[in-house]
Amino acid sequence: MILCDPAAERAVLAGICKYGKDAYIDVADIIQASSFTIDSNNIIYRCIKEICEKEQNATIDIASIYSMAQEIGVSNILSKKEEAQHLKAILDFPVNIENVRKFAAKIRKLEIARLLRNQLEEAKDKLLEVTGTEPITNIVSIAEDTVFNFSSLINDGTENHPKTVGDGLDDYIKYLEENKIDQVGISTGFPVYDQAIGGGLRKGTVNVIAARPKTGKTLLSDNMGYNIAKLGIPVLNMDTEMTKNDHINRILAMMTETEINVIETGKFSESASNKIKINEAVNQLKSMNFYHHSIAGKPFEEQLAIMRRWIMKDVGLNPDGSAKDCVIFYDYLKLMDSAGISQDLKEYQVLGFMMTSLHNFAVRYKVPIMAFIQLNRDGITKESTDTASGSDRIIWLCSNFSIFKRKSDEEIAEDGPDNGNRKLVPLISRHGGGLDDNDYINCHMKGWCAKIIEGKTRLEIVNNIKKPQDGFIVDDENNEAIPFN
Repeated sequence: MILCDPAAERAVLAGICKYGKDAYIDVADIIQASSFTIDSNNIIYRCIKEICEKEQNATIDIASIYSMAQEIGVSNILSKKEEAQHLKAILDFPVNIENVRKFAAKIRKLEIARLLRNQLEEAKDKLLEVTGTEPITNIVSIAEDTVFNFSSLINDGTENHPKTVGDGLDDYIKYLEENKIDQVGISTGFPVYDQAIGGGLRKGTVNVIAARPKTGKTLLSDNMGYNIAKLGIPVLNMDTEMTKNDHINRILAMMTETEINVIETGKFSESASNKIKINEAVNQLKSMNFYHHSIAGKPFEEQLAIMRRWIMKDVGLNPDGSAKDCVIFYDYLKLMDSAGISQDLKEYQVLGFMMTSLHNFAVRYKVPIMAFIQLNRDGITKESTDTASGSDRIIWLCSNFSIFKRKSDEEIAEDGPDNGNRKLVPLISRHGGGLDDNDYINCHMKGWCAKIIEGKTRLEIVNNIKKPQDGFIVDDENNEAIPFN
């Protein structure tokens, strides 16, 4: 048979049998039973698929495969002597887990090629029926229909037919009426920022914050991540630089307002009150779904696989295949090595492809991603989108773009020292209104305890506007502040 690779098929099955659900999750979004050209491989994959999807901690061996084969009514085929030998050979086949997805991609591509070949063969037969009296458009449509039908085949039945804007509109409005929410996206714990970007972190979006080195973007990531995890929402920190212990020290410091140095040196145990505070914070942190994974030096494809496995195993999927509520923090977007750079492919292009992949991942699983990037040197003095280091594609594909930077001495003097030492500047937002020109969100970073507190905007300070959290609201008509209860 042409367009098949029995060795690759065997490697995929062997990998799933050897490594269990981790390997299955890695390939489940690529292949299906029809991807296998050998009938017994098709049946074995169907059995493995049922085992992995029905059992939380699936163990895959000859007995479990035979048991599932009987359950789905194909045991008569696997009971043959040659099929039993084939199954044993699969279980003994050596394969590394990092290669399983590569082999799965290969057999899926071969399946697509077979599908296309069959479609083209049908088109050839139809072309042989052309008499020459047909309009040219009819002849060309034979090829067009072939491509259209092929697209339908590889989309696994996904509905791609355009619909009118009004289709299902009544049901949508009714759903909104019956499912009222305070905010569209997930709150970062920074309410002014949430409002500026359109109601928090929305599903299927990549939200970008840029900063110069050593400004505090990792602290901002930890603060936002902690605020979200506190709501009971799983958070994954994909970290390119720091260790898990580094983050633990900072998060505990932020939770207890204890000096980082006191925690990481163990000196907190010398004070009874500090020890109690740290132990309480530890218990609280242990109860949260706050995850960390170091991705330093890992290829980008592997990073995506880590995120995908986390969603499948620790978060879970909704019936439509989207991820349940969760947030991924990516700190930060950069090249891990120079392997992807050549004369034909520049650094900004590689970063652009990485951003494209992150965007596609977010859309595929409907998960919000908060990505941090470096500001180039122009970002020291300028506050515009061209300060994003790397690629215009980062700006094109993000839902919103903000800059986090130190306030100048003049800004601190103008705003007042009580209004923070950092500023968060939302520059563009697809869903939110952003801020007015020359406005920014004041933030106070307590570096000693890794805590960042959001304050008023610059214009609120200039106009002396009080917020409910300040204890007052403003009566504009009578120009007076009224205590807020």
